[in-house]
Amino acid sequence: MLRKSPVNPNVSFDFTADLTQDFTGADITELCQRAAKSAIRESINAEEERRRLAADEENADMDAEEVADPVPVIGRHHFEEAFHAARRSVTTHDLYKFEEFRKKFDPVYAKKQAGGAPEVPKINWPEDNTSQFNVGGGNQAAADDDDDLYD
Repeated sequence: MLRKSPVNPNVSFDFTADLTQDFTGADITELCQRAAKSAIRESINAEEERRRLAADEENADMDAEEVADPVPVIGRHHFEEAFHAARRSVTTHDLYKFEEFRKKFDPVYAKKQAGGAPEVPKINWPEDNTSQFNVGGGNQAAADDDDDLYD
């Protein structure tokens, strides 16, 4: 979610990951979107303030270039605001049930737990290269049964 977003280097994603231990991918996406939107709101407010100050300075015959142009960066305080509104969409009990279901019915998971490499299923493809849909003709009976939408 934040791959191309400017994030302050003091934001630790390892620490953030620890705080989102039982969050789903959608929950984490929402958290990141909230942090990004908070940074955008802050940037817009700062730009409006900068323009207001520049207009005031013009009226007072002051140099408008003295006002620093803020660079929007997602910082810790944006994540803190996002965490304040964050929620888990799946309970810990439900996560436990999903994990138990996975242990019982996922053969790849069972193989990994036993220390072996997961087995890749073998697919037996047909020897001929004909398409089952016969694109470009071939199955005239099926074509006759279809109603043309443009007739």
